[in-house]
Amino acid sequence: MKIEQIYTGCLAQGAYYIVSENEAVIIDPLREVKPYLDRLEKDNVTLKYIFETHFHADFVSGHLDLSKKTGAPIVYGPTAAPEFEAIIAEDDQIFEIGKVKIKVMHTPGHTMESSTYLLIDENGVETAIFTGDTLFLGDVGRPDLAQKATNLTQEDLAGILYDSLQNKIMPLDDSITVYPAHGAGSACGKNMQKETVDILGNQKKTNYALNQPNKASFIREVLDGLTAPPKYFGMNVALNKGGYESLDVVMNKGLQPVAPEDFEALAEETGALILDTRGAADFHKGFVPNAINIGLKGDFAPWVGTLIVDVKHPLLLVTDEGTEEEVITRLSRVGFDNVIGYLKGSFEAWNNAGMETDEVKRITPAEFAEQFTEEAKVIDVRKLTEYSAEHIDNAYNKPLDTISDWARTIDDSEHFFLHCAGGYRSMIAASILNSHGIRNFTEIEGGFNGIKKTEKFPTTDFVCQSKTS
Repeated sequence: MKIEQIYTGCLAQGAYYIVSENEAVIIDPLREVKPYLDRLEKDNVTLKYIFETHFHADFVSGHLDLSKKTGAPIVYGPTAAPEFEAIIAEDDQIFEIGKVKIKVMHTPGHTMESSTYLLIDENGVETAIFTGDTLFLGDVGRPDLAQKATNLTQEDLAGILYDSLQNKIMPLDDSITVYPAHGAGSACGKNMQKETVDILGNQKKTNYALNQPNKASFIREVLDGLTAPPKYFGMNVALNKGGYESLDVVMNKGLQPVAPEDFEALAEETGALILDTRGAADFHKGFVPNAINIGLKGDFAPWVGTLIVDVKHPLLLVTDEGTEEEVITRLSRVGFDNVIGYLKGSFEAWNNAGMETDEVKRITPAEFAEQFTEEAKVIDVRKLTEYSAEHIDNAYNKPLDTISDWARTIDDSEHFFLHCAGGYRSMIAASILNSHGIRNFTEIEGGFNGIKKTEKFPTTDFVCQSKTS
């Protein structure tokens, strides 16, 4: 038997590939299926089942493409109602793969169809659980995503999740390995550990949610500090439940080079958003006017989903040359399938063609130290928990994920400095503000991490970030 965790850091997501004898299963596959097909071919095994722990909200699964390319059926837990052919398993149903078995354990709460898959090895020993978003390392799945679909409150769902954990997970042996669907950085939980694999016994000791004295305490603690989910989550659920275009089709449509002379006209004709995926260091020096910068080398897909929201909105890309396919793939992971082309020759070609350009004023922390006065206005776009831990005295906290709300309140007649932790998020914010016609600001390279090193700024006393970070 072989178990492989296929972890994708930018989504903090774990898919699982399990082989026994000449058969395999894949749990919670990502949108691009070639890596799985390559593994199947290399191991000379047949994919018998594709297991989905639930209808995912934070990414689009590869279940449909994988099923079409291999013929393997898709399996969901009880109560799931997908709009395509699938096996809807019963609670405690057993599936055989080679010499091992997978038992379906219905564990609703995160969503009502959420299920945990228990792996039983060839000796009949319960070996591992694939918990989806029911149980994370250090946390449990947020119980507020399925409210509209179930007419239940988040308190109701948290109570159901408590029962699932107590009745199905906690009685299992401490030696069982826990394989969750997400790790630290995912918006599906609030207190995940950086590790991606653990044993259940350790989670029983260290996971705050598993150490509550009663259901009421569990509900209170799990809901405490829970921020609103990203707005694109509902659209991803709809795609996972209702179906989507093959990634092959999405890729062919998006990999269309557009000459600089035609790029602007196509954007105006289609209403496309221009998404520039270059790094902040290049973007600030020059970019296509009104382009939004979300760098590929960062939490790219989640920020696209959070800030652009509408997965159907047409997109035109400005990329580092040679990264176009990677950009389209990573966009597709969160359902943004409507890429209609990319700037041929990247920004260099645009600039060489004599087209209009724009830029963001960026300074180093040392330059900021020279320009800073007590009267200076500073906007910190980090999360509230980061800001609360330590910040420049009198700085305003305006988190990036709410920029669509606070950008409208900015007085452009008053200059301000803009920073995040390291420069990635502040350049995103700078590009969005710029597209709104707000230009009277200076962005700080290196963010708060760089600012602290100058030791010239009055900051609040450091406070360790809480579990809600």
